[in-house]
Amino acid sequence: MKKSILIFVITLSFFSCKNEKQKNGKLNVITTTTMITDLVKNIGGDHINLQGLMGSGVDPHLYKASEGDVTKLSNADIIFYNGLHLEGKLVEVFEKMKNKKTIAIADTLDKNTLISSDYFASNYDPHIWFDVTYWKQATQFIVEKLSEAIPEQKKAFEANGAKYIEQLNTLKTKIEATINTLPKEQRILVTAHDAFNYFGKAFDFEVVGLQGLSTATEAGVKDVQKLSAFIIEHKVKAVFVESSVPKRTIEALKAAVVSKGHQVEIGGTLYSDALGDAETIEGTYIGMFEYNVNTIINALK
Repeated sequence: MKKSILIFVITLSFFSCKNEKQKNGKLNVITTTTMITDLVKNIGGDHINLQGLMGSGVDPHLYKASEGDVTKLSNADIIFYNGLHLEGKLVEVFEKMKNKKTIAIADTLDKNTLISSDYFASNYDPHIWFDVTYWKQATQFIVEKLSEAIPEQKKAFEANGAKYIEQLNTLKTKIEATINTLPKEQRILVTAHDAFNYFGKAFDFEVVGLQGLSTATEAGVKDVQKLSAFIIEHKVKAVFVESSVPKRTIEALKAAVVSKGHQVEIGGTLYSDALGDAETIEGTYIGMFEYNVNTIINALK
């Protein structure tokens, strides 16, 4: 009942709101995940009022809109979200907001290129930010949407977008150079859940997640035993926890491997569904990606 009331209030607020801007005249922009917040910040800069719903370490699969979010959403001129059911608990809210305010980043991508899944509601892997090429497309998409909303700042948005795409090109070059130091037969990435499949596809890694695409699913004993056998067979040196997922399942996985007389290390914590703390290098998309790659390569060598 409480959930239904919250959805009703949010929906009512949107359709009654007149998209009023704050006193400084800037557009009010709301973003969901930390990755999208960072991206929109790089493009919108000081020309927008930007607020992100989710913070560091927040799992978007499980995030629920709180009553405190109602005001932010009702005052928004534009909402950027990932789409592909990443924000699983917000899907009903967004479906009630069928208007130009809600914009899914994934809508700009060719679905024929996405990774499909028989086990996830959207039938597509939603972790699109782990393909830098997709993130470049998302950059251009946001440039276009902000330019449509604030035509007088179009040149500024285009300039910011072009600058950021250059940074993404540099990032991809650095990542490829680092990854190429690891032999292909050692490129097996075992993590808490299937967040890194686009990374694996782009950089030639075999990726295995203990949980499915959504952290709403739970790994069982059979999953742990099956993956422990895989690790032993392929002589995987390290497995990884994720900042937004409880580490107990990976610890159980390590224990299962050790109980069979084999050794595997926890190679570190990766940022998957959320960036690191604000005001840190890992609190940016580029910093997060570099950190993840360095952590993976160092642990698997």
